[in-house]
Amino acid sequence: MSGLLDGKVVVVTGAGGGIGRDMALACAKAGAKVVVNDIGASVSGEGGDTGPAKQVAEEIKAAGGEAVPNTDSVAEPATANAIIQQAVDTYGRVDGVINNAGILRDRIFHKMSEPEWDAVIKVHLYGAYYMSKAAGTFFKEQESGAFVHMTSTSGLIGNFGQANYSAAKLGIAALSKSIALDMQRFNVRSNCIAPFAWSRMIASIPVDTPEQAARVEKMKRMTTAKIAPLAVALLSDKGSDANGQIFAVRANEIFLMSQPRPIRSVHTAEGWTPESVIETALPALKGSFFDLDRSGDIFTWDPI
Repeated sequence: MSGLLDGKVVVVTGAGGGIGRDMALACAKAGAKVVVNDIGASVSGEGGDTGPAKQVAEEIKAAGGEAVPNTDSVAEPATANAIIQQAVDTYGRVDGVINNAGILRDRIFHKMSEPEWDAVIKVHLYGAYYMSKAAGTFFKEQESGAFVHMTSTSGLIGNFGQANYSAAKLGIAALSKSIALDMQRFNVRSNCIAPFAWSRMIASIPVDTPEQAARVEKMKRMTTAKIAPLAVALLSDKGSDANGQIFAVRANEIFLMSQPRPIRSVHTAEGWTPESVIETALPALKGSFFDLDRSGDIFTWDPI
C-alpha cells in the first residue's frame, strides 16, 4: 500500500462503523498506520463492545495495512490521552487525528434533560478538545500534524430537536478555527467536515412527517464512503493549503461553507438608545435578517 499518507500515523475516533470506519479504511489505503478507536456503544452512547474497533482493525490488516484497535472514551482527558499515547507507543508518532466520535440524544429544547445535554456535549465538543489537546503536544514538538473534525449543518445552519448536538457541532467549528490560529506557527492544520451520509445516527432521527420521510429516503442513498476522500486529502501534506476551513460533503458534492462575517451595519453620531434601536436600527437591518432555516431548507436539491 502506498499513497498520500505514506509514513503517517492517524487516529480515527468513532471508527467502528459508518463514516468513521470508511475514513479509517481510506487512511490505511492511502498508506497510514491507523489507530481505530470506538467504544462500541449505542447511538445514544450507552453500553460498550470491543468488537467494532477490532473488526475494522482486522479489515485493514487483511487488506495489507497496519492498524490497532482502541476502545477508550474520548469524553475524558485521561482516556483521550491514552488513545494518543497508544498511537505513539505502537508506531512511534502521531500525524493526524480525525475527531469523528459522537452520539445523539435528540429532544425538543424545552423537554431536554440535563443528562441529555451533558452527554452529547461531552462526547462531541469535549471529546474533540481532549483529543486535540492530547495530540497537539506531539504535533507542536514535531512541528507538523493535522486535525479533521466532524461538524454538522445542524449546527452551522440549524435543525429541530437537536439543541445539544447543534451547540456541540457549532462549537467544534469554532474550536477548529482556534486550533488553526494557535497552531499554525507549528505547521499544524485544523479543518472541519460537515458530512451528509446515511449512518446509525441519522437512522435514529424520528420521522414524523411525509417531508421528513422523503428526506430520509434521499439520505439513504448518500453512502458514508463519500466522506473519506476529503478527510484523507486534508490530512495529507498536499492538502496543506486548507487550514481553518469548514467543508461539507454530500454524495459527489464538496462545499466550502461560509463563516460568520458582518453583512450590514447602521450608525448614528449620537449613539443608540433602546428606543432608537427599535425605531431605526432593527427596521434598517431587517431586510438582511436570516430566516429560521434548518439544514433541509438550504440543501433542497437531490444530489444523486
